[in-house]
Amino acid sequence: MYKLAIVGRPNVGKSALFNRICKKRIAIVDEAEGITRDRLYAEADFFGTPFQIIDTGGIDDQSEDAFQQEICRQAEIAMREADTLVMVVDGTLGITTLDQHLASRLLQLGKPLVLAVNKIDSIEKEFLIASFYSLGISKVIGVSALHGYHVAELLESAWEGFDLTPQPLPESGIKVSIVGRPNVGKSTLVNFLLQQERCVVSPIAGTTRDSVDIPLSVDGTDYTLIDTAGIRRKQAEKESVDKFAAIRTQQAIERCDICLLLLDAQEGLTTQDKHIATAIEKAGKGCIVLLNKWDLVKGFRMEHCLSVLRDHAPFLVHCPILCISAKTGRNSEQIFEALKTVYQALGSRVPTHQLNAFVEKAIQLNHPPLLTGKRLRIYYLTQVTTFPPRFTLFVNYANLMTESYRKYLMNQFRKQYLFTGAPLTFHLRSKKATQLSQSE
Repeated sequence: MYKLAIVGRPNVGKSALFNRICKKRIAIVDEAEGITRDRLYAEADFFGTPFQIIDTGGIDDQSEDAFQQEICRQAEIAMREADTLVMVVDGTLGITTLDQHLASRLLQLGKPLVLAVNKIDSIEKEFLIASFYSLGISKVIGVSALHGYHVAELLESAWEGFDLTPQPLPESGIKVSIVGRPNVGKSTLVNFLLQQERCVVSPIAGTTRDSVDIPLSVDGTDYTLIDTAGIRRKQAEKESVDKFAAIRTQQAIERCDICLLLLDAQEGLTTQDKHIATAIEKAGKGCIVLLNKWDLVKGFRMEHCLSVLRDHAPFLVHCPILCISAKTGRNSEQIFEALKTVYQALGSRVPTHQLNAFVEKAIQLNHPPLLTGKRLRIYYLTQVTTFPPRFTLFVNYANLMTESYRKYLMNQFRKQYLFTGAPLTFHLRSKKATQLSQSE
């Protein structure tokens, strides 16, 4: 699949153009400079032909931004791997020294190149384009990323001379979101799994802001890794960018199949980690717990971690738990085996006759309590969906299901049908059509 990279100095509208071409709000757009840091990939369509589009951070060699060197390196990688390039400039500000330097570098690459003069939203402003021909780029198109003005013409110019044959979009495979608090090693893990510097890594918390989708194939199985921004406490979201990043992360959880929940092994399970685990369970996604930075832990055993999880995050006890080091790669090879196990559990279906045999046995071992002269009767249990597994219990009166008996049934069910890493949801349906939702 052909690739198109969007490059330019900071705050000229690259991410807005990226979103316009994708027809989705993928990249975070804000008036502040330096919002985009990693290179973002997405699939777009040009008259029936799919292609990959790459958004990059603003290139400014003179900037004192702590991330600028890494941003420039990410942009350079995008430029090298792209088949055609679009340089974006701000039509209302005119040519800057940074524009001149970047145009010179891009022309030296010898790749197809189009200059997109942004913020030209009407024919009356077309005269602003003239001065930009002095940059030496032969193809110059006035566009408006905000309003979509001449974006189709821009793509037509960018793909001129390419043999574009319509083809189906490739399957994305198992979608895996890597989530956790800021600075627990999510981007470091992505880079190690890919064996390349794909994401910007820094000891500064909050380095990643956008959700970055990255395709990967391991032993014949296709995956899409989604690196996300660290989920902060609400009180810690001081900037609008932090709020957008949190929304993107929540969206990444909702559209994935499995979440890799990274915990800092040195800090243990925090309140924020428990909130994230709850969000994963509520979204009905599979989960694998990764205790990162295990190489730095001294005098602490995995049994202690399991005990904490059992007491404070019951759902995580049923998930695969791996002690890893994203920096050194310790135990990283076990992650993909765990992903296959959880994915299989999410798609598992138990026949109704087996579920009813389970219910009968569970009741014989421990009868439901008697409440107000009435006892809960369970008529039968059936599975209604997979991804995630959802079940319906048909009972006489839903309000007779006590919390303790619900936990008993769930524990017995987990013992017989593991459903490793998968959240389980049980809906109660009474004969009087009262319905109550029960989940772990």
